[in-house]
Amino acid sequence: MAGLSLPQKALPPKYFYDAAGSTLFERICRLREYYPTRAELALTRAHLAEIARFAGRGVELVEYGSGASLKTRLLIARLRPSVYVPVDISRSALDAAAARLAREFPWLDVRPVLGDFSRPLEIPVARSRRRRVVYFPGSTIGNLTPEGAQAFLHLTWDQVGRGGAALIGVDLKKDANVLHAAYNDAKGVTAAFNLNLLTRINRELGGDFDLRAFRHYAFYNARRGRIEMHLVSLRGQRVQIGGHSFGFERGETIHTENSYKYSVEDFRTLAAAAGFRGEKAWLDRRGLFCLHGLVSG
Repeated sequence: MAGLSLPQKALPPKYFYDAAGSTLFERICRLREYYPTRAELALTRAHLAEIARFAGRGVELVEYGSGASLKTRLLIARLRPSVYVPVDISRSALDAAAARLAREFPWLDVRPVLGDFSRPLEIPVARSRRRRVVYFPGSTIGNLTPEGAQAFLHLTWDQVGRGGAALIGVDLKKDANVLHAAYNDAKGVTAAFNLNLLTRINRELGGDFDLRAFRHYAFYNARRGRIEMHLVSLRGQRVQIGGHSFGFERGETIHTENSYKYSVEDFRTLAAAAGFRGEKAWLDRRGLFCLHGLVSG
């Protein structure tokens, strides 16, 4: 209600991830245009031994996200963590990920947490003398404003404690044409992912959005260094949600997501303000994506 009442209507991207949204995002990650997943997987494979030395074997591994990807499985196999805690806002994604990982690694102590990792979390692990490492792949941190990312890293510092570490995936600044293609794929999967947010409002909150009256729109805002995703109203209309009415002019948008892009040094500076030292930065061969190894000071 608050977001749709703003002069620039906005909805938080974390609400993309119901069961259908999580499935659509998995499809996005396989698209030809969407480079981040392939680039991060390539750098993980190329530098896995060094990443494992940085994190350490037998650590408490906490992953923000569903944790079912090949990157996660590579890391778990190499680190053999004492406990693995996947955190996700989507119950279906969390349950499916935890079940798959438990089958693949029967020795692994998996303790899933349903929650919003942008807020303080209770991790169900008695803090031992083992190092705690937070793993946050996939450039999701780019969905936060720089100020929000810094606040998030402060929360992460609280999770790992002094001497802990974080592995954070960050999308790098690059040619705007590459970015445009990644968020406007030819098959329309990203458009379906964006519009699914309205489907979810209709289903869960009693809304009456006409999905045919909205269009996916994504562009690179060079001044702010971010991709912006919007849903554009194709006509003047009113939408009812749970007893509330919202008017849309033709061309008016709902701002649904940002995806900030950083240089290596810019992100290290951001992390330093939250108490982390940027010790490692692994890049893919094309310089599209970076996995940062951060140590809490």
